[in-house]
Amino acid sequence: MTSTAAPLIDSLAPGSDLQAAFRAAYENRYTWDPGFSGYRGRWIWEQGERCEEGTFEVSSELKAKVEGSDDEAVTKAVSSQLWEVAIHRVRRSFEQTHGANTFTAGDTDDVGVEVIVGGKNAGDRYRIKNDVVTMVHRHIHGTVVTIFTGSTTDTGAGYLSHTYSSRYSDPATGEAKGGASSFTDTFVPLGEGGPWVLAERVVQTEDPEAQGGTSRQRFRFEDLGALGA
Repeated sequence: MTSTAAPLIDSLAPGSDLQAAFRAAYENRYTWDPGFSGYRGRWIWEQGERCEEGTFEVSSELKAKVEGSDDEAVTKAVSSQLWEVAIHRVRRSFEQTHGANTFTAGDTDDVGVEVIVGGKNAGDRYRIKNDVVTMVHRHIHGTVVTIFTGSTTDTGAGYLSHTYSSRYSDPATGEAKGGASSFTDTFVPLGEGGPWVLAERVVQTEDPEAQGGTSRQRFRFEDLGALGA
């Protein structure tokens, strides 16, 4: 996927129209082709001394089927990672997602230029840099989620976030809901040119009750193959 040519960010003063630049970053994200058939493999979950494993399938409808564990919490955790990654691979046009929004330049810092959203999703904010969405600040179901991207994986057909952090907060008070989490995602192509799928995710979450104040989970996905192959 090629991104739309965008104006030079450095030349945009606060208050400028940022739609073209934000569209370029949006269209530079890696998404699956509409004919995505689903895939399967083996999962391994590790936390501290615990380790469990089993098998999984992600259907063409993006429904995850996870088997192999008697622990419902582990099954749910593995399923959640697969679903969360898959839902972000769905290809929706810029008009479908943001056609009712406006985008205005705010300030610029090391993370990138601020994108202030107006219209349907007024109150949301982003930052973009080098055709990458480097910060997301969105209102979702009565909660604000803020995500910062640290590094990316270049698939040749768009980028995937490799390292990033997230925090949930109260939209009225700004008070944090739970501890912040940091992620390291490793993606691999199922075949030549893709589709690219998750091979490993390491999640570290602030947890006062955990040793060192941080809990760590590692999800590995191996023996990957396309459904119907």
